[in-house]
Amino acid sequence: MKAIILAGGKGTRGKPYTEFFPKAMSPIDDKPLIDYVVKYLKSFNFIKEVIIVSDFNGLGGQIKNYFGNQKNISFVQDSQSGTGGDLLHIEKNLKGESEFLLWFVDNLCAVDIKKMRDIFKEKKSSATIATRTKRKEETGFAIVENGIIKEFKEKPIMKLQLSECLGIYMLGPDIIKRIKKLKKKEINLSFDILQQLSKEGKISAFDVGDSEWIDAESPMVLERNQKTVKKIIKQMGL
Repeated sequence: MKAIILAGGKGTRGKPYTEFFPKAMSPIDDKPLIDYVVKYLKSFNFIKEVIIVSDFNGLGGQIKNYFGNQKNISFVQDSQSGTGGDLLHIEKNLKGESEFLLWFVDNLCAVDIKKMRDIFKEKKSSATIATRTKRKEETGFAIVENGIIKEFKEKPIMKLQLSECLGIYMLGPDIIKRIKKLKKKEINLSFDILQQLSKEGKISAFDVGDSEWIDAESPMVLERNQKTVKKIIKQMGL
């Protein structure tokens, strides 16, 4: 199986830092974010190749320079045609694959990819998306009765009413076929493809349970959530 890391985003939420380096190169203990993602993916013996998609003609060139000629890592230039368009752009790299993993680089989480793959096959899904139903809040909450605060809850773990979708997907080859049928210059994987598949009951969910997750949108977020980041890296076994 192959794993694709999408690292070509503009990083608008990470400015001004991302004007000088891509989000994927945000530092965590002297190593870039993407280094942890790649090492984690490679820890699963059924993942034979990691394909990194980015704008290597721009800031993404820093990613390519970092990894150099490491074994089983390849690079594909961002097609600038949306998340779905990127998959179509690398179709030739996925020939013969019964499924592949898609990982948006700003997701830091020790997702059990083996179990996620098992769910994908068991449900005979077109796609399986990593989700979570619990979230530790960054702000404090209060229990209010008749306008009076009765108790404070400092940064509680909240049970979500809706499952939150993380940027980690297991996808089947029929996803590529669906993308091909769309005659659009820019294709958004979620809205243009997965939305319809969900209505057809072809998308399964893999709840990450108690595994921590963070949206590593910028160095500021990583710095502010150092404890969580270190916990995730430990859960990753890195």
